[in-house]
Amino acid sequence: MTPFLRPPVLALCAASVCQLASAKLPAASPEAAAKAAEASAKAAWTGKVGNYQLCLAQDRVAAHYRKTTPSAALARATGPGCTDPGPFVHTAAPKP
Repeated sequence: MTPFLRPPVLALCAASVCQLASAKLPAASPEAAAKAAEASAKAAWTGKVGNYQLCLAQDRVAAHYRKTTPSAALARATGPGCTDPGPFVHTAAPKP
């Protein structure tokens, strides 16, 4: 292929790929939608657990710093504290 024709051909290929990617998918079945909702809820819960574990680790580090640094012993914790998200519970929508 000549260098003169290469950019238009590449642009045409990119446009066709974009056209294929923008095609509409069929609607999801109720089971698939419920499974996706559960996966989304579990991902959100996993994020909350990660934040809780990070909060606990930060509290341990801050306590150690306050214990080992004399000038920081007077500093107090100024946060809302760590809240445990509890176990994962997903309430599925009732089936019609």
